[in-house]
Amino acid sequence: MREDELRDLVRRSPWLIRVLGVVRDCGLPDAWIGAGVIRDLVWGERYGHGFDPSSVRDVDVVFLDPADLSRDNDDRATRRLVAGWSDPPWEAKNQAAVHTWYPAKFGGGPVTPLRTVADAVATWPEYATAVAVRLDTYEQIAVCAPHGLDDLLDGVWRRNPTRVSPEVSRQRLARHRPAERWPGVRVVT
Repeated sequence: MREDELRDLVRRSPWLIRVLGVVRDCGLPDAWIGAGVIRDLVWGERYGHGFDPSSVRDVDVVFLDPADLSRDNDDRATRRLVAGWSDPPWEAKNQAAVHTWYPAKFGGGPVTPLRTVADAVATWPEYATAVAVRLDTYEQIAVCAPHGLDDLLDGVWRRNPTRVSPEVSRQRLARHRPAERWPGVRVVT
C-alpha cells in the first residue's frame, strides 16, 4: 500500500517525527503538515542526496478553524508552534480562511470556502505536494492524499490544475528546480 511507503519514510526521520509531535501537541484544530516538507523528505531520500532538515524553506501547517478567519489566527497558531519548538521555519495557515485572502495574493477569481483539510490539500500546486500527514495520539501517522501518492512516491512533478495556471507552474518550476535538486524526478508539463 502506498500510504505505508510514505509512513515508513516519515518514521525514518526523527526530525519530522518531532515536527509532527509538536503540531499534534500544540492544540490547533485538525492540524496537519504537508506540501513542500513532505515532498523534500520523499524526493531527498528517493531521488536526491538524502533529506536535510536545514534546507527546509518552511513547514506548512494547515488547520481548520471556521470560527476565526482572521490573519491574526494564523499568526497566533505560528507562535504556538514556535513555543513548542523554535527551530523549524513554521508557517501555519487556517484553511477555512483561504477564500478571504487567496485571490488578492495570487490572482484569479473567487475561491470557494474550504470545508475540510482534504478539500484544501486537493488544491495544492502539484499532485506530489498535495499531501499532508499528521501524528495521532497513538503515535500513528495519518495520511491525507486526495490525488493519491503516485506522483510523490514515483518522483513526478505534475501541475495540479485545480488552482495553478500553466504560467504559475512554470514559475514554480524555475524557483524549485526539481530536476537539479532531485536528479531522478520527472517533470510532466
